[in-house]
Amino acid sequence: MSKSAITVTVKLFAAYQEAYGVSELALEFPHGTTVKAVCDRLIAEHPELTKWRNITRFGINLIFVEPDTLLQEGDEVVLIPPVSGG
Repeated sequence: MSKSAITVTVKLFAAYQEAYGVSELALEFPHGTTVKAVCDRLIAEHPELTKWRNITRFGINLIFVEPDTLLQEGDEVVLIPPVSGG
C-alpha cells in the first residue's frame, strides 16, 4: 500500500518566519503537490503574507526551482521572500 501523503521540511525566512514565529515547519502534502502549493498553504494560514505571493522564490534541497516543481518525500523546501535592509 502506498502512502497517501509526503512529509517535507519547510525552512522559513524573513516575513514567513516572522508570521509563524519559528524557522522550520514539518508539513504533510498529497503526492503530486507543487512547491508553489506550500507557499499557498502558508499564505492561507497567514493572510498577511499575501503580498509576498508573487515575489517569493522557491528552493528545494538548496537548489532554486520553478513554482511547478513537484515535491518528493523528505524534501527541504525554502521560501525566500525579498529581504529589505542591509
